[in-house]
Amino acid sequence: MTEGNFVDYVKIHITSGNGGKGSAHLRREKYIPKGGPDGGNGGRGGHVVIKANKNLWTLFHLKFKRHIRAEHGGHGGKQNSTGADGGDQYIEVPLGTVIRDTDTQEILHELTDDQEVYIAAKGGRGGMGNTFYKSATNQTPRYAQSGEEGIEKNITLELKVLADVGLVGFPNAGKSTLLSVVTAAKPKIADYEFTTLKPNLGIVKYRDYRTFVIADIPGIIEGAAEGKGLGHRFLRHIERNSTLLFLIPSDTKDIKKEYDILVDELKRYNPELLDKERLVAISKCDMLDDELQEDIDNELKADFKDVPYVFISSVAQQGLQELKDKLWDMLN
Repeated sequence: MTEGNFVDYVKIHITSGNGGKGSAHLRREKYIPKGGPDGGNGGRGGHVVIKANKNLWTLFHLKFKRHIRAEHGGHGGKQNSTGADGGDQYIEVPLGTVIRDTDTQEILHELTDDQEVYIAAKGGRGGMGNTFYKSATNQTPRYAQSGEEGIEKNITLELKVLADVGLVGFPNAGKSTLLSVVTAAKPKIADYEFTTLKPNLGIVKYRDYRTFVIADIPGIIEGAAEGKGLGHRFLRHIERNSTLLFLIPSDTKDIKKEYDILVDELKRYNPELLDKERLVAISKCDMLDDELQEDIDNELKADFKDVPYVFISSVAQQGLQELKDKLWDMLN
């Protein structure tokens, strides 16, 4: 999937169907001039239903669908015929999609299981025919009920990618390079910041044919939690990852400070993110000689007492198996 086809945010206008009118028909047949009421009920309007599909990875198919409308219910007829129900309109979305009311920003539902459905807009109820109003004291009602109108609303669909491991780091830290080395994914890689503008997913092949999914989240900048840059759109993808892999280049002036800034951004966005398992990967270690790496290692032992770390090099293929082993142990 190319980056341009990854759509994780769409706004759509949905309208459910109106309920059908009830019939006020009176039975009239030969030799039965006063047969009484026989008007049927109207059918219900169609629902707008959002359905999770595990085979979808993006909201791209909804990018150009701005209005989605369900069918109206059929009107009731004579001989107590009930009108047909309006056809439901299904909107298929990937797992991890959040449905939000665009006007109030209220979260309506989150779809996390395959084939899970949520009725975003219920169809209007069909009106009652005059048969419904027949009684001992009102034997010939000449009126029927109109159907209810459908619901009209604006909703926003937000995709939060479902992955086992989320890559967290500043722009140009080497996240896309790591993903391209440990998985078969082919993210865009270049020597400038914000090369990655949309999350990339890759499947890591582990020992004995076991696998786990890793997500390359676009780089976080200081102030992202307040929405600086595209902060909120990046950070929401981290919410569903069970483990966070912090990637910090070895040539960073202060590794601990950079890690603290990243953690602070996550905390300000959603404090629950700090409850996830964390692993720090010091990348580009091929640029270090043994003595310098030992010096950095001694510093990190004091700085990262509670968080495990590992030295890696995506280009030189160093430390990658150790990285996979640690991630697998944390996931299981």
